[in-house]
Amino acid sequence: MSSNMKTEKRFKVPHTYVILFSVILIMSILTYVIPAGEFERVEDPSTNRTVVDPESFHNVEQNPTRIFDLFQSIPKGMKSASTIIFFIFIVGGSFQIITGTGAIEATIAKIALSLKGKEKMMIPIFVLMFSIAGGTIGMAEEAIVFVPIGIALARALGFDSITGTAMITLGAACGFTSGFMNPFTVGVAQGIAELPMFSGIAIRLAILVVMVVATTIYLMRYAEKVKNNPEKSVVRELELQEKAQVIDLDNIPKFQTQHYFVLLALIVGFATIIFGVFKYGWYITEIGSTFLAMGIIGGFLGKLGPSRVAQEFVSGAKSIVFGALVVGVARGILVVMQDGMIIDSIINGLASAIQTLPKSISVLGMYITQIVINFFIPSGSGQAATTMPIMTPLADIIDVTRQTAVMAYQFGDGFTNSIIPTSGALMGVLSIAKIPYEKWVKFLWPLMLVWVAIGAGFLLFASVVNYGPF
Repeated sequence: MSSNMKTEKRFKVPHTYVILFSVILIMSILTYVIPAGEFERVEDPSTNRTVVDPESFHNVEQNPTRIFDLFQSIPKGMKSASTIIFFIFIVGGSFQIITGTGAIEATIAKIALSLKGKEKMMIPIFVLMFSIAGGTIGMAEEAIVFVPIGIALARALGFDSITGTAMITLGAACGFTSGFMNPFTVGVAQGIAELPMFSGIAIRLAILVVMVVATTIYLMRYAEKVKNNPEKSVVRELELQEKAQVIDLDNIPKFQTQHYFVLLALIVGFATIIFGVFKYGWYITEIGSTFLAMGIIGGFLGKLGPSRVAQEFVSGAKSIVFGALVVGVARGILVVMQDGMIIDSIINGLASAIQTLPKSISVLGMYITQIVINFFIPSGSGQAATTMPIMTPLADIIDVTRQTAVMAYQFGDGFTNSIIPTSGALMGVLSIAKIPYEKWVKFLWPLMLVWVAIGAGFLLFASVVNYGPF
């Protein structure tokens, strides 16, 4: 017995902060090993975007991370990610105000009762709905605001927080990665590659269908396992801690008149956010402001006094401090690599390696390269602006169509955003959901392998059929 306990302790997964700081430390060491270098950035006249000049790479003076720099990377990361961190606090606090009115509990109880006996149908509906948002408006950080509702509904139906989180965020990821009309990834990449905007959409829609089906099956199997035996939940400890938050369907709260007004405020707020994103390109600041207004107005409509509204806001923000700070710590990884001037060196080295591969597997080499680069540049449009000026002429040299090169980029950028610790969107979602990063990885890695395999299959198909127009 004692020996078994020792074994369990020996193999215990480290705390999330320990994992992230270890990555920062590794990257700091690499600043001594990898030669520093950079590309020149120029403005592309056809897209008016700043892109990399692929012929301009040159070595620069080494700037290795010193001991004090190592510790500075975390406050610098906090500062760099401050917009997302404060967005998380605002969303958490505002949603708690709405929750405090009782309207969310009453509404979700009604929805859950209507799904009684067909609970799993919730999963394909949410995955498909959010995949459309991911494929059109490039939903990523925006999904954060919907996560609390997804979790509450999932728990009411007998599932867990991972089910509620995944059906929203992985649904959005399916659309984002397929990129059938994603202006922030495929749109930018095709512009740099001088391809017609959103050309080749038929295959991207096929990718969407395959990803949505695979993801839905995976989530439904997991959800059924948890419903049949709650002990099987990857986040069992969290579910026990949050037991008081689960809506009791046998004791449904009475739906009162003010709840209708609160729901109206929610609907108008979400509609405003969607309109603003589509029409005016709203992002974190505007979405956070709208959510704050929604929370305060909803609180007053729900008959909470000013002091109660403030108390609920503080309570909601306080409950997600751990996760919100994770975003800043994770951003410290990028700070070290940027200050150490090794990001461009890594990109240049990976691109050079592709040219040495046989033509038959070079397209997979581009794919793997983009996956690796995504760890260092998790921004979709940022990765396109950095890598496509290099990958476009490279595709011409190795006789791969530019459309295939764009596909390699969209897969490399999209899939791993759901698992890498440098993704601000992922860390933001996990902070709102209170799911430890290591638990999320344990849940997601089998599906991630399926996604990566799907990407490889479509890329080989694209290579064979000369996916075009060119």
